[in-house]
Amino acid sequence: MSAPLDDAVDDAVDDAVDDAVDDAVDEALVRGLVPGVIGVLVRRGADFAAAEDAVQDALLEALRTWPADPPRDPRGWLVTVAWRRFLDATRADAARRRREDRVDEEPEPGPVPAADDTLQLYFLCAHPSLTPSSAVALTLRAVGGLTTRQIARAYLVPEATMAQRISRAKRTVAGVRLDRPGDVGTVLRVLYLVFNEGYSGDVDLVAEAIRLTRQLAAAVDDPEVAGLLALMLLHSARRAARTAPDGRLVPLAEQDRSRWDTAAITEGVAVLQAALARDRLGEYQAQAAIAALHADARSAEETDWVQVVEWYDELLRLTGSPVVRLNRAVAVGEADGPRAGLAELAGLDPTLPRYTAAAAHLHERDNDLATAARLYAQAAREATDTAERDHLVRQAARLNTLFRA
Repeated sequence: MSAPLDDAVDDAVDDAVDDAVDDAVDEALVRGLVPGVIGVLVRRGADFAAAEDAVQDALLEALRTWPADPPRDPRGWLVTVAWRRFLDATRADAARRRREDRVDEEPEPGPVPAADDTLQLYFLCAHPSLTPSSAVALTLRAVGGLTTRQIARAYLVPEATMAQRISRAKRTVAGVRLDRPGDVGTVLRVLYLVFNEGYSGDVDLVAEAIRLTRQLAAAVDDPEVAGLLALMLLHSARRAARTAPDGRLVPLAEQDRSRWDTAAITEGVAVLQAALARDRLGEYQAQAAIAALHADARSAEETDWVQVVEWYDELLRLTGSPVVRLNRAVAVGEADGPRAGLAELAGLDPTLPRYTAAAAHLHERDNDLATAARLYAQAAREATDTAERDHLVRQAARLNTLFRA
């Protein structure tokens, strides 16, 4: 068969197994177990695609036997059966005789540390040879346990497109041996990408990103992992207030703060404080500190903008990012006045994303309504997000009405 046809068949089988398991076996249990089981097989020498195939076979066997005879140790059962399926497939493939020599002796199933194996899987899915979109999709598939169909719906792309993306990612990491420590920073960037995709359809990617980051935080002693978790919690706490009932975007300054999730804010601040106490500052901790200052203010006017600017200074020192410079300019405009913000903005590249919207905001704060209206209209034409574009159009219309009255 051709590669695309192979991909389609493989993913159709995968999703058929997933759907059947959803119906017959506790989905939450399976989603929690599968990443660690794949990780065990990878650590024992299977490449990623072969490991996932073997686990799919084990899930089919679980579907057949678990309802009548549930195992006392579901994870151990899956490891044992999947490893045997992998060995059977290896021995049946003449082209893999050399690998057969390496794995001919089957190890005792015994207990294995779930966190370590799942962590290896994180590193594999965030391998630097993968594109960001492929790394995200593979992480959701292998570590998150989501079906190809669910991931496609979340990203609003055809299922066949997502199946090809995941299959290409599997082929890319096939044969990669994790014989040295992985890069936690790369894993964090992938999780951050998952979080920033937001949510749609039947998969909430915000909640999924938080779940996966909690899992990583339990396995890795790194303050930046905690910093990312805190950042996610603090940003997600504002979700209910970010849109109006009619779908309109509500800017931070106009949000009903009584609708913010105070439990998530409390947890996020506590996680952040523990991370900062380690005195190993990183960019996610700095971003979380800025989010915490916004969350702590009872209104936009009461925000401690001086501290916000100081944290942007730290973030700029860590990243040198032009986008951070842009956000810092807006914060300076709040702390020291709009003209100070415009002076900071003047030294930046006007092609930066949201540069024009930031300039419009600062000109409005400086009471230059005509210029602000013109810039809001220009920013609306540049916007790629529909909700953001509609918000900017409304801002331009509002100011046009005011200064023409």
